[in-house]
Amino acid sequence: MSNRPLGKPGRLVPLLRAGLIAGVVVAGALYPVAALTGLGAKTTAHAVEQKTNILRTALPAETSYLYAPDGKTVLTMFYEEYRRYTKLSDMSPNIQQAIVAAEDARFYQHRGVDPKGVARAFVANSRSGGVSQGASTLTMQFVRMALRDSATTPKEVQEATQQTSLRKVKEMRMALDVEKELTKEQIMERYLNSAYFGHRAYGIFAAAQIFFSKTPATLTPVEAATVAGLVKSPSEYDPVTSDQKDATGRRNYVLDRMAQLGYLSPDAVAAAKAEPIKLNLSYPANDCTSVPEKYNSWGFYCDYLKNWWSSQPAFGENRLERMDKLRRGGYRIVLSIDPKIQEAAEKGVGAKDGIGSPFANGIVVAEPGTGRIKAMAVNRKYSLDLSENGPSGNPEANPNVKATYPNTVAPLLGGGDLPGYQAGSTFKMFPMLAALNSGLPLSTAYDSPYRYQSKVYDGWAPSNASGAMTGRQTMWSGFGKSVNTYFVQLEEQIGAEKGVRLAEQLGLRWRTDVDRDHASPTKANKWGAFTLGVSDATPLEMANAYAAIAADGRYCEALPVQSISNRDGTPTTYTTAGGIQREVAKPRCRQVVNADAARAATDAARCPTGDTPAKGSCGGWSTADSVRGTVGRPVAGKTGTTDSTRSAWFVGYTPELAAASFIADPDNPFNAVGDGMSQVPIAAVAETLRDALKGRPTRQFTPPSDAIVG
Repeated sequence: MSNRPLGKPGRLVPLLRAGLIAGVVVAGALYPVAALTGLGAKTTAHAVEQKTNILRTALPAETSYLYAPDGKTVLTMFYEEYRRYTKLSDMSPNIQQAIVAAEDARFYQHRGVDPKGVARAFVANSRSGGVSQGASTLTMQFVRMALRDSATTPKEVQEATQQTSLRKVKEMRMALDVEKELTKEQIMERYLNSAYFGHRAYGIFAAAQIFFSKTPATLTPVEAATVAGLVKSPSEYDPVTSDQKDATGRRNYVLDRMAQLGYLSPDAVAAAKAEPIKLNLSYPANDCTSVPEKYNSWGFYCDYLKNWWSSQPAFGENRLERMDKLRRGGYRIVLSIDPKIQEAAEKGVGAKDGIGSPFANGIVVAEPGTGRIKAMAVNRKYSLDLSENGPSGNPEANPNVKATYPNTVAPLLGGGDLPGYQAGSTFKMFPMLAALNSGLPLSTAYDSPYRYQSKVYDGWAPSNASGAMTGRQTMWSGFGKSVNTYFVQLEEQIGAEKGVRLAEQLGLRWRTDVDRDHASPTKANKWGAFTLGVSDATPLEMANAYAAIAADGRYCEALPVQSISNRDGTPTTYTTAGGIQREVAKPRCRQVVNADAARAATDAARCPTGDTPAKGSCGGWSTADSVRGTVGRPVAGKTGTTDSTRSAWFVGYTPELAAASFIADPDNPFNAVGDGMSQVPIAAVAETLRDALKGRPTRQFTPPSDAIVG
């Protein structure tokens, strides 16, 4: 083949622009395929670097799978492109033969670029005066897909797919290089995992699943020919959306080519062509709203997982990168939710029966010592369908805004961007624990009048909920009866900031401007009302904070996963600031207060529940004295209500589990739940702990030392 120009310049230019001639015009001459090996410098040195990157990162985006704790039950998937990488050995020979027949009959003869195919395409296109035939081999198509999939900017995507002669030549050169690095089988495997088959099916696993509800290993010749025929033009030949005439014609063309290549006998092809296209469509689940109806309440947990994932530096530098990893990284994620505990939690808050109430009753259960979240339940249905929801109860909301019941996907239990709910006297735990950690004993006593004029907080004069709380109180009785005037004096003695900072160390975050302002370094020490729980908090935060107390002061970050594996099956890891490699799914714990202080706080926290502390006296009565009898084992906790009982809380724990429950109107915080409903979260926690721990041995709390009792 000579190097003379082929045809008239006017005819040559559009063909070059269409990327259909294997060469570049240099000084008026067309360099043919034979000269490609010498064009490395002319296609830019960057091509070599790109080739190296392809070989290193050619694995395409892959679907991530979310599993129940058994590691087998798929709850949902996360993907932009539904794809699951499949080894060639797990694919039917039929699909390998069909794709060769459809796209590149000489795949096993050429070395990445097919000179005969190029010449044939040039002649065909010259005769037609347009683009009637391409010259891309499977290897060249793989290079293009790999460049596209590894692109990190829109410009790189454009460069990988634009129809230019320069791109085509670079593609050819790289195809030749790729064939030196990879075997034909490796190229075939990567190609079939990268190709788009239409109908949101990326890769052969997705195509087999979506069109036929089967695996690639079981594709018949007819099915293989059908999907192989889609690669050329997925929309035009889509057997789902068309009348199947074009899809059938394309399938039959592939079957004929399979016969010509000796893959099928003429009789087998004739029989196959006589069959209509028979589909068995599947629509793969995607994201949390696709969690099966059986596990609908787990949708809130799934949503929490996503929010947790988006905050993890291990998956990227920002939220966008992290969510991209979730949808493209091919991870295998096993949740830490416990089905038995989840069932108990759902029952405890009436997750199925109480969805018609404007008051959200939710609960979160955490595991002391690991931070793993074992249950999340609320009396709402997890759904994007708000058609049955009435208007929001918030008088300031737009009339078109819907209420969050019965259906919602709002993160009412925490982990998202909602601030939560005022947690009331459950916050008394933080100044008490800070005081104990500072060296004050459980026997610290104050005369606690009905109303107390603060000596520190600018004339503030808080009062108790009842005159029956008046008298000299210790930490045991003050906590058991929830005596406001006791805790204000305790807070004055240690400084309010100590309680604020300890709450932060135990995982609480301030999400409103008001709370952030009060918690600031210049104002925290004047935040006297902090001990009364005027700040917003979520049940996720409160359950995990109290879990740290149950774990002898060892705080563990809240964790929704049991394990996370990469696409190759290895555990997903991250590098700490100290350069240590750690698994993402492993608990991340640290000692926040000394163990004796935590044990002392627990001893006082047994008083509200009607339990008996190891060392002191509860003073005769408490705010939730039914809890011990319901749970039937040692239990600690704290009640909490806000002004006018707009919300009510209870946080309770045993050595094994910590649970936080609330009831409030998330749409209108001024819609008070009322005193009559203040028992609802108490019962929810008590019954959940009872049912969750049924059948387990009873564990005792470790008593505090005599030194801290005082």
